[in-house]
Amino acid sequence: MMSSGEVGLGNSQAGFRVYIANRPPMAEYVDLARVQPLQRGEIELINNACGNGWRKVFNVYAKLLFALDAQQFSYSRQAASWQQFRDQYLLQSSSDTALLFSPPELQPDNKTVHIIAGRTYAKALLDAGLPAQLSWLNNEFAIDKFNRLLVCPYFDYRQLNNEKLAFLAQLIRKLDEK
Repeated sequence: MMSSGEVGLGNSQAGFRVYIANRPPMAEYVDLARVQPLQRGEIELINNACGNGWRKVFNVYAKLLFALDAQQFSYSRQAASWQQFRDQYLLQSSSDTALLFSPPELQPDNKTVHIIAGRTYAKALLDAGLPAQLSWLNNEFAIDKFNRLLVCPYFDYRQLNNEKLAFLAQLIRKLDEK
């Protein structure tokens, strides 16, 4: 499932993968050439060094995991709150989550969820040859059910507010509907 071309943070075999156009502007991530699990407390270090934008990315990621159907995904059963999940599990080696700075490597397996954060980034990936057949549901969300790929607004409170987060969680649930 994994090729050596993927670069990012989290579990290299993650079943829940979010793709983002940029990486934290810190020396330890500039030359990152693989998927590297975070250690407990590392999200807070990134937040402190890189500011509110990265705090929003991690918060929205954790909130999304907690908005998912608990029968379909176990994230909300691992911690008492999305904040606790973010701090104790998100993007760590056993988390089943990844935040990737490289393009999706789509190999349909009926398990992995791929989410591209941001329409502009998604269109750039398509222009660069991403083999996806996206159906745009509206101006911000798209789905390729065959590849279990979704496009949503960037992981920011204003762009991906609670209402849109709930909509995204519904789209993810529908990936498993026949």
